[in-house]
Amino acid sequence: MKYFFIILIFAGNLPLHAQDIFLTSGKIEFEKRVNTIKTMEDVFKRDDDDGGRSDFFSSMIKQIPEWNTTYFDLYFDNNKTLYEPGKEVTTNGPKGPGWFQDPAQDNIVFSNLDTKERVSKKSVYETTFLLNDSLRKLRWKITNDSRDIAGFNCRKATTIINDSVFVVAFYTDQIIPSGGPESFNGLPGMILGLAIPRLHTTWYATKVETAVPTASIIIPPNKGKKGTSKDLSILLQSRFKNDDWNKNYGQHAQWVIEL
Repeated sequence: MKYFFIILIFAGNLPLHAQDIFLTSGKIEFEKRVNTIKTMEDVFKRDDDDGGRSDFFSSMIKQIPEWNTTYFDLYFDNNKTLYEPGKEVTTNGPKGPGWFQDPAQDNIVFSNLDTKERVSKKSVYETTFLLNDSLRKLRWKITNDSRDIAGFNCRKATTIINDSVFVVAFYTDQIIPSGGPESFNGLPGMILGLAIPRLHTTWYATKVETAVPTASIIIPPNKGKKGTSKDLSILLQSRFKNDDWNKNYGQHAQWVIEL
């Protein structure tokens, strides 16, 4: 019996990726990176006869960093997950104009994988929304490609959102809950990597902790203007449909907000 306990203690000190484990509870840190220059090119860059938009773009890119990096934490415990902002990033470089900050930087998403329900808290143009929806239904195509993320072997899958936006995900079946960053779910395991090329945005897990979250952590947000994602989509469409200058920015912002 003494030797059995020694083995357990030794195994418990091994790096997480070295263990043959299957997790149902824990915490994942995600690093989210947005290429702000590429985003600006999509939104503002035009031909020389565009009424000054090219000049505006040229002046703006001198004021912003190439990458915007933020962190989010995903807590999971069996059938429930909570995705919320994580540690703050401090930088001495340029931050860019306030109106061009990531519109999803404060997102909180609670998902109940058993009841297929989610509650999201999103700050949109100085208004906080509390959205109650069903889990999004995605048609994933699983491939044979794989890569290591945070010490876990992950398999590649792809899908389409918003009719034309291509999404790449990497999931591991060593973490049982079928969740992921933002409102992405539906794969046979946890999503540890996500890339949306059209939005120049990636989410990758940097570390996975095995401590079981307390019951007070994985709870749905409860403050904000109540509605559904469909209500918010209609509101955003009406805001930008008659604004030619903001049309491309509006489409991009809507895709980001609705993630």
